[in-house]
Order: sequence, then structure tokens, then C-alpha cells
Amino acid sequence: MKQKVALVLGSGGARGVAHIGVIEALEENGFEISAIAGSSMGAVIGGLYAAGKMQEYKEWVTHFDKIDVFKLLDFTLSWQGIVRGEKVFKEMRRLLGEFKIEDFEIPFTAVASNIRTQKEVLYNEGNLMDALRASCAIPTVLTPVYHNNEEIVDGGVLNPIPLNRVERVDGDILIAVDVNAAIPFEKKIAVTAQEVEQDEKNKQFLDDFTARIKSFFPSNNGKDNNTPKKFGYFDLLNRSIDLMQEKMTNLQMDIIKPDMLVQVSRNSCGTFEFYKSNELVELGKTAFEKAYHNYINELERSKS
Repeated sequence: MKQKVALVLGSGGARGVAHIGVIEALEENGFEISAIAGSSMGAVIGGLYAAGKMQEYKEWVTHFDKIDVFKLLDFTLSWQGIVRGEKVFKEMRRLLGEFKIEDFEIPFTAVASNIRTQKEVLYNEGNLMDALRASCAIPTVLTPVYHNNEEIVDGGVLNPIPLNRVERVDGDILIAVDVNAAIPFEKKIAVTAQEVEQDEKNKQFLDDFTARIKSFFPSNNGKDNNTPKKFGYFDLLNRSIDLMQEKMTNLQMDIIKPDMLVQVSRNSCGTFEFYKSNELVELGKTAFEKAYHNYINELERSKS
């Protein structure tokens, strides 16, 4: 009989694509996912897995280039966000279909946040894509979703790794995936001509994306070479959110300790760097193998 797993997938923008690699490695090692809870991109990957559409999503996202990403980012001049997020979810609905969460064989919960009531919003029934769009609404980046005239935003605001929201069954183990971990990231050095070319494409995308963001917000750089470059609006926002979520994740895991913790460095990529999806899937697999090795060692020590 396969070991059942209550799987919790954390928020983290494009880094959440690493959840795909974790899930694939789980299945390759003979685990059975019995329930899933997720915030933000963790909700996206978990929800699509529960719907039986994760592989189709992987095929789509791992073929992104910079043009594809820009086509899906519907920039807007709004006080509530710089990206509407409607294009990407419209495309996901077209490619993947519509689903009701209550029809899933695997219990699934997506977590979002109600800014006005300061309470979590739990989606364990209803339209999947609507739930994922709400869970991904990063404040001031993606515009919020409205429900009863109240702003619903990213689940990571209140619960970036929802260990307390996953359904448990007898005999399962709790596995958490933190893609915002404060651990070192060793970037793979480009060796082949293809890898060097991809690195150049990645750099060009980042330059183009930064230029697009700067068109919305003023930059504030050091005046001379001896003055450190100051963070712009977008960098400051992203780093602040990452730091906040890291601290909240640590607090949550002090209360509920997972049996296995899979960690992906928050320095592995930026919020919108989905063009790195192939690399991120492999990163997720590697992170799982490391966590699984530690888990097995702990089991053996506890038996001796």
C-alpha cells in the first residue's frame, strides 16, 4: 500500500512551478497524495493536479519564452495593481477547461485573503479557475478579486504555507513545500552553446520586463559609483513580500511541524520569471530528493 501524503504547497510567484517537480518526484517514489492545500502558485499547481490537468499545464508553461510571458501580462494603470491577470486565466480556461472543486477525488483547498475582514478565504468548492485567480492576486501587482464588494487577494498575505488547511486521514504524513526558503541558491553555470544562448535570452527578458515596470513607477538609483543602488518600487515590494512570507512560514511551522519539508531558495527566480519553468521543475525534483533523503535518515535514527 502506498504511503498517503497530505500535501501543502506554498506561495512564491514563478518559483511555484517547482511544485510540479515535487509532485512528480512524490509519485515516482511511490507516494499517494490524499489531500492538497495551497496558497497563490501553490494553489494553482495543487488545484490543477487535483483536476488531472497538471501535465497539460506543465507542457504549456515550460514552453514559454519572453514574448509568451509579455502577451499574458495585461498591464494596467491602476492603484490596485499593475497586472489585471485576466489574460492568463482566460488562456488557462481555454487550454485546460472548467472544473468544480467539489468534484475532485482528492480534497483540495485554495487559500486567499480578505483584506477588509482580515480573514482567510477558503475555496474548497466552486469554480476552480475563480479560486486560483483569487489566491494569486498579489497585492499591488495583480488586481484583487471582488466578492460581495470586498477585496480578495493573495493567500500568502495571511497564510503562505497553509499547513492548517489540508485535510488529514489516518496514516498519512504531512509534507510541506516552501518555495520561499531563505537558503543559498547555486545557479547552474552555462556550459553548452544552447545553455549560454538561453542565459542571454533570460537576461534580455529580465531587462525588458524591468523596463516595462519602470514605465509605471519612478526609479531611484545611487548618484555615483560609491552609493549603493536603491531598490525601485517593484524590487522593494517583492523583497518585502518575500521577507514577510518567510517569517510567517517559519511561525506556521513552529505551530504545525511537517513530517517532511521541501525547500526551494527564494533566490532561484523572480515573481514573473516563468520562462525558467523547465529549470524550476528540475529544481523541485532535486529539492524533494534532498528532503526525502533527510526524512529517511530521520526515520532510521528514530528506529535505532
